[in-house]
Amino acid sequence: QLQLVESGGGLVQPGGSLRLSCAASGFTLDYYAIGWFRQAPGKEREGVSCISGSDGSPYYADSVKGRFTIFRDSAKNTVYLQMNSLKPEDTAVYHCAADGVLLRLCVLSEYEYDYWGQGTQVTVSS
Repeated sequence: QLQLVESGGGLVQPGGSLRLSCAASGFTLDYYAIGWFRQAPGKEREGVSCISGSDGSPYYADSVKGRFTIFRDSAKNTVYLQMNSLKPEDTAVYHCAADGVLLRLCVLSEYEYDYWGQGTQVTVSS
């Protein structure tokens, strides 16, 4: 059974860092686009970053470009989101998601993803 499990969220001060993990089981995530999305209370879900299944190329929303890095560890079948220089506006529940189609370029549209993790809370506050 295909499953995604996020971890690594928590409370961090502004300017701090966190690394989120998205561990996959039931499939090899190297070949699928994986996206990170976040949703803050009262706001719509927002695409943050994704990594393509075709060539591993990353893509970032403008709001996180230069601060967040997405990468994958094939040996651990895990995708990571390294978040640096965190701001209070980064506070949200972060979900990872997998495209159900092999070898596609990733896009930051939630409608292109078929499998979702349960989410992990990130709170940036002093």
